[in-house]
Amino acid sequence: MPSCAICLGELSADAPYHAECIESLFGTSSLPKLVIDLSKLYALAASKMAGKMSISGAQEKVSLTLSSDRRTLDVSATGGRYILKPETSRFSAIPKNEHLTMRLAQMLSIETPPFGLLRQDPGGMPYIIRRFDRLDDGTKLQVEDFCQLAGKRVKDKYEGSAELCVKLLKKYATEPLIEIQKFYRLILFCWWAENGDMHLKNFSLLTTPEGIRRLSPAYDLVCTKLVIPDDTLAMPVGGRDRKLTRGIWVEFADYCGIPDKAAKRLISEQIDSLDPALRLISASFLPESMKNQYEALIRANTAILAS
Repeated sequence: MPSCAICLGELSADAPYHAECIESLFGTSSLPKLVIDLSKLYALAASKMAGKMSISGAQEKVSLTLSSDRRTLDVSATGGRYILKPETSRFSAIPKNEHLTMRLAQMLSIETPPFGLLRQDPGGMPYIIRRFDRLDDGTKLQVEDFCQLAGKRVKDKYEGSAELCVKLLKKYATEPLIEIQKFYRLILFCWWAENGDMHLKNFSLLTTPEGIRRLSPAYDLVCTKLVIPDDTLAMPVGGRDRKLTRGIWVEFADYCGIPDKAAKRLISEQIDSLDPALRLISASFLPESMKNQYEALIRANTAILAS
């Protein structure tokens, strides 16, 4: 059965999306058109954004705005409501990789913004995500990444640890115990899904309109080992950036102040996610060889947690 390019669920009709998935992402019943040729996207973005195009790792990002009638998506220098990440020639299938990894996180009740893939011919399937730091009226919410909170320079974003992140949450989050448990679930997932690029700038505190400072929705989740086979964790956990064990995760939960019963529940939920995760991988738009690799990676890490 074909899969929805947003939720990866089965489609009963010959359509690339569920209507409700389009509604959740764009607030409209029909898919907005990307009115520019992706092959010309970067030249246009460079001229309209005047050097504001962001490059993060292997992927360029282009800011998009949704037209007032919700029929088109256009490049926007300021006030963009969406971020588009097209295919890159440097690494294979990164948009499809990020889409799947974000869906796996969502499956584990990790908060994410609405996101999906756009079917473009030509142009492949770029990844699109709605910005979580903008309200519907355009108001920009305050977001501080952990690099900023730690007082580090951008170039030092890899000079962190999971323990440092916990200290930052204890210091700055409005309800640290709740946010630390959410962080634990997220960092455990990142290890399980072999996302080695979770540096200090990939975690943020979001200040809500009510003034509550909480962990932002997850973003930039990718299985980096599919494209960098010898990749390790960007931030060590318990002093290790590789060969983590169940025992290390139990010890880290203790460091976080998570009660033993709650820690065991979080680890068990990650273990129990294997079968539904395998179904999502099978339904994804990754090439078959990458599906097989992803499956092998999470099977191995699930076995480690279960041992």
